[in-house]
Amino acid sequence: MIESRALPLPEHRALNMLVVPVWIVSSQSSEVLFANAAAERLSSTSDLHALRHGSHSAHAEEQLAAYLPALRARESIIEIWTILQNGKPVPLSCQLSLLNQNSDGEQILVEGILSSLPAAAVLPSCDLMGHGLYDQLFHSNGAPMLLIDPAADGLIIDANLAACRFYGYTREGFCRKHTWEINALGRQVLSIMSEVAKLPGGHRPLNFVHCLADGSLRDVQTYASPLEIDGKRLMLCVVHDVTEQKRLKNELEFAALRDPLTSLWNRRHFLNLLEKARQQKRRNDMDYCLLILDVDHFKRINDQFGHDKGDEVLVLLAKKLESRVRETDSVCRWGGEEFTILLTQTDIGNAAHLAECLRVSVTEIQIPALPRITVSIGVAQHQHEEATESLLRRADTALYQAKASGRNSVVAG
Repeated sequence: MIESRALPLPEHRALNMLVVPVWIVSSQSSEVLFANAAAERLSSTSDLHALRHGSHSAHAEEQLAAYLPALRARESIIEIWTILQNGKPVPLSCQLSLLNQNSDGEQILVEGILSSLPAAAVLPSCDLMGHGLYDQLFHSNGAPMLLIDPAADGLIIDANLAACRFYGYTREGFCRKHTWEINALGRQVLSIMSEVAKLPGGHRPLNFVHCLADGSLRDVQTYASPLEIDGKRLMLCVVHDVTEQKRLKNELEFAALRDPLTSLWNRRHFLNLLEKARQQKRRNDMDYCLLILDVDHFKRINDQFGHDKGDEVLVLLAKKLESRVRETDSVCRWGGEEFTILLTQTDIGNAAHLAECLRVSVTEIQIPALPRITVSIGVAQHQHEEATESLLRRADTALYQAKASGRNSVVAG
């Protein structure tokens, strides 16, 4: 069953009458806000990541928010999600559109496509496997192109010169392979291919990982267009290598979200995490707590031993904090020698206990030629309908009380 969440708005309840599965997703938090009855029957989870990154999923953008400019321009956006049919994961083509703005921001409507879409375009019956037009459109193209027969277990029946160079196979060797042999998904890609074959032309390229002849992996975007040749339904697949672009994008995203010294989350991203936790509590009534931690007498370390030693202290402290919290928790360098920790699904008692364990653990850090490091910690639990700014103020007040009481202590506010 779908996990519990807030009841649908009155205007959403009518969607339960549809046989088509429908999801409504927040463009800000990437959470499923509503799933109609048909969607609940097809999925055991409301986790958007599981739906979009399942074994049979494919998409053009990693984050749904990246589609917003195109959706605002009313462009057609299609993704393939993984849902359950008779208890087994299967692909489902989904059409995305934008709902009107409201107080919670823009929302994305996702509609599953159950019925068959218009048939693929039919090319005139002719021998395209010879020279002339086929050579001009296929073999002379600078982008890797594959001609695939979905009905023959995804057999690759032709590959242009650019594809042979990119993958490292001869044309003869390529034409003995199946598409699932070059896709990291393996045979699971066949069900995705079946869904793509139903789509009309014009959809965005989908992201996959392909295997080259030397065993290396490359991130690719593939645009597959269904067509018929002499009554045979085939797929023409154009491949673009985006490995370097994805690497650079990941580096930029990492730099935008992380503190350059400690590699912890930075202040900007941590505020987003706090806001997301607040929204989740409002929907699912899950407690969470905030810790604010400050290194005692840190200025003395910088003044007496230099900023390099001060940076070494911060790096070691960051590693210590991350090693002592759960994967579901988040550690941030708030600024200078101050750190914050978000503890999900945690009440004030457990949060204060963890804070005390962290305080003791920090005293065990040993750096040659430096005095023992201690920290003061303020703890606060989010209260009903409390704004994030108020939670931060209460945790900061608790930290101030911990420092005023002699430092190296924990105060729960």
